[in-house]
Amino acid sequence: MGFTGNKFFFLLCCVGFMSGFIYRILPLDQYRIGPPKKTSVSDQMDSNLTSEFADLLKLIDWPSPSSSITNFSLSTNPKECWYELKSPRSIYHVGETLEVLIMAKDHYGNLKSYGGDFFQAKVHSPNLKAGVTGHVKYLNNGTYLATFFLPWEGEAQVNIRLIHSSEAVSVLKDKRERHPDKVYFNGYFHFNGSIEEKECNIAVPGDDVCNYSDPVTGDPWQCLKPQKMPCDSLVYHSMGGYRTVTNSLEDSLLSSSVTTQNIKGAFTSIKIEPATNSKGLTSRLQVCSPGQEPSQPSGFYYNDIWTSLVCLGRHFPSPSDARDCLKGKDIHMFGDSTLRQWFEYLEGFIPTLKRIDLHVNYQSGPLLAVDPDVGLVMRWRAHGNPLRTTKTMINNLHYEAAHLYGIGGGPQTVVVFTLWAHFTTYPVSVYIQRLFRLRRAISSLLFRSPETTVLIKSANTGYKSIYGSDWLSLQLDILLRAIFKDMAVTILDVWDMTSCHYLPDNIHPGAPVIRNEVDLMLSYICPR
Repeated sequence: MGFTGNKFFFLLCCVGFMSGFIYRILPLDQYRIGPPKKTSVSDQMDSNLTSEFADLLKLIDWPSPSSSITNFSLSTNPKECWYELKSPRSIYHVGETLEVLIMAKDHYGNLKSYGGDFFQAKVHSPNLKAGVTGHVKYLNNGTYLATFFLPWEGEAQVNIRLIHSSEAVSVLKDKRERHPDKVYFNGYFHFNGSIEEKECNIAVPGDDVCNYSDPVTGDPWQCLKPQKMPCDSLVYHSMGGYRTVTNSLEDSLLSSSVTTQNIKGAFTSIKIEPATNSKGLTSRLQVCSPGQEPSQPSGFYYNDIWTSLVCLGRHFPSPSDARDCLKGKDIHMFGDSTLRQWFEYLEGFIPTLKRIDLHVNYQSGPLLAVDPDVGLVMRWRAHGNPLRTTKTMINNLHYEAAHLYGIGGGPQTVVVFTLWAHFTTYPVSVYIQRLFRLRRAISSLLFRSPETTVLIKSANTGYKSIYGSDWLSLQLDILLRAIFKDMAVTILDVWDMTSCHYLPDNIHPGAPVIRNEVDLMLSYICPR
């Protein structure tokens, strides 16, 4: 069926908005990685921000080996590690806490004398398609305590994995801070019928470079200067490649044989009986709203359905349920491919939501889908550089903070963003500065339009390499939550949702996980 009359005008406005937001490329003094200096209005950090910067670094402080790593056999060996119940019992009840002691040992079978190992723990039931994450705390002398909340009745199994040894974490941290160019990008310059390809990044070495910044926020980007072309002839951007920055010992510490490995325990399962009191787990919860305090854990799976322990989450089993929720909404999504999965889910789930072809690179967008009959507009676009993507026009990559300044906001406006996966290779100072700029833009949006809904997708699990690891993602996730704490925004905790599901680890979670993630998002858009 064709679109006519008001529907055609509606679509024309949507496409015009998406294609009309044009960026200019302007010069900027060479960007230096580290805490920003007071050189411009957009990047100025007053004493409060400087203090906050230091406090943020304390949040992600992580134990390290006391000396340099020279012997692989002294690193933590998942085959030698062991766990056992603390104060074991024959029966547990729903709502109680299970405590498990973890002993970290090296390849000689000796208990480690320092911490810093990165464990992930969950209680799960394959038969019930149930799962909940555990909280792991270091107790000194090579031992850790994993604490689990028990939310369902029936059998449950404990699963504890060594994701990275403390020695591997030390390698990840070192390469993150000292080798920000281990992932590099290409810029494509077009001029007078000729093309030159040059390396680009947040900062590139040397003085003979082209400096680019966002004209609104000052977000930095540089390319090596082409030999025969002006800097303003940059037209396309793409992922370049990966540089090797590890030696053979470091590679062994990050090898699959000692990464993401299950450890053995003194028991296989426990039995959970009904709660001793009559109150349900969610009886104290309020409807989903901005600024709610996070819980540990944030929820659990049962029968493949996520139950939030933060708020009274809803589920939207039919397309009409989701469509009714999103009626009249103007949705702006900014982020990476893990957020594009949400756009793709809704586009496929609601049959009346139709894609408009904007003739752009699908990987980076912008993507647009509309349902004119209910006044629904949904957009997704990749965040600004750094972005690992196939070849795309540089002017289609809008910095999320700058784009937010162009949104009016209001009760029908929903802003969803995620910002982490493409920043795991950079020093954390780069990420903190980026979030500071984004926080300013969101504060401005909420000041002029306080009824705007702002949702932040947390990081999720799935990375397992020097270029992107769950440990690196976790560090950024801690910073993300801290920087937006006490604002009228919502952190959608998908870290827990991806770390305790039965599907294998994947940076792009499977369909059951995405469905529950989107339902959680819709619970904040339509809490009743």
